[in-house]
Amino acid sequence: MYDIMNTVDQWLQQGKHVALATVVATWGSSPRQTGAKMAIADDMSMVGSVSGGCVETAVVQEALDSLEDRQPRLLHYGISDDTAWTVGLACGGKISVYVEPLDQGWWQQATQAARNNHASITATVIESEAAGRKVFFNLSQIGSSFASPSLTSEQQHALSDAAMQGMDRRKSGRAIAKVSDAEELPVMIDVHKQHPRLIIIGGAHISVALNQMARLLGFRVVVIDPRQVFATAERFPDLDAMLHTYPDKALAELGIDEETYIAVLTHDPKIDDPALVTALPSSAPYIGVLSSARSHEQRLIRLKELGVTDDLLARIHTPIGLEIGARSPEEIALSVMAEIVAARNGVLNGNGNGHRASNGAKAQN
Repeated sequence: MYDIMNTVDQWLQQGKHVALATVVATWGSSPRQTGAKMAIADDMSMVGSVSGGCVETAVVQEALDSLEDRQPRLLHYGISDDTAWTVGLACGGKISVYVEPLDQGWWQQATQAARNNHASITATVIESEAAGRKVFFNLSQIGSSFASPSLTSEQQHALSDAAMQGMDRRKSGRAIAKVSDAEELPVMIDVHKQHPRLIIIGGAHISVALNQMARLLGFRVVVIDPRQVFATAERFPDLDAMLHTYPDKALAELGIDEETYIAVLTHDPKIDDPALVTALPSSAPYIGVLSSARSHEQRLIRLKELGVTDDLLARIHTPIGLEIGARSPEEIALSVMAEIVAARNGVLNGNGNGHRASNGAKAQN
């Protein structure tokens, strides 16, 4: 949604009518994931993409028809090998796209949540006579919600249940909203996550490269280091926040949630250990430490003496980063962000300590 909302708002201010196309499901090699969006104005202007070029022309025509008859439609396309090759794909695939006239009441709530970096979820009926009706929840703001006025109370309750189940999966896709034994509604669950946050403990040289790479990937970045000589505005000119306090205090102030990823990089037990004692019991999905195997063995002894359990210690990813033979700060930053992205996408194998070979012990002493 981030890539289209400013343009769509400009169109609406100009009095244009707008249709929205959303990827509902994909099979094979589709280049756009479920939830990807494209907007089409009534003058054939378009922004965003649903397939990287394979079916956009057909979707634009369907969107214009939707604006004409004010009816949504669920479209299915099979992308041939030859067509896929022309847009840079290795093989064909299939894609389902839902096209609807833009519901401005929902759009206002959804984009406000996105601009405030609030997590949100929408459940939209994509087939049946109720197609186009939806419910929306701002998950970061209690009481902020939207429901199509034409929904019955039973339908609204069923869509709300489907939305909450989608929140548990944290992934967009198709679902079924069970209204009653006689009525089930096919729905699209559209999950909008907060921007992930990377908290870097220590303003080391690796941290400079890691900050730059994380920001390219859409992460908010915070650096914590009580040593002000390392954490300076000159070295980190574009941070979301910089804290010159010890990490146990700083992490408590910042709060740690399921979109917080933590990289501990100082090699100083006075800084690293308090960070780990605070972070390990939290809901952070990833906690990595720059370390050799020998240094980590000593760290485990210290943390156990501080009361950290074996289950929590097993959460530590060290040596930090995926194994790519990294040596330079930039290469190590690349390996760290690759591991964090893998964790965020649910494809990181192993718990933490000892789950892979060292990423260059000489660089992680």
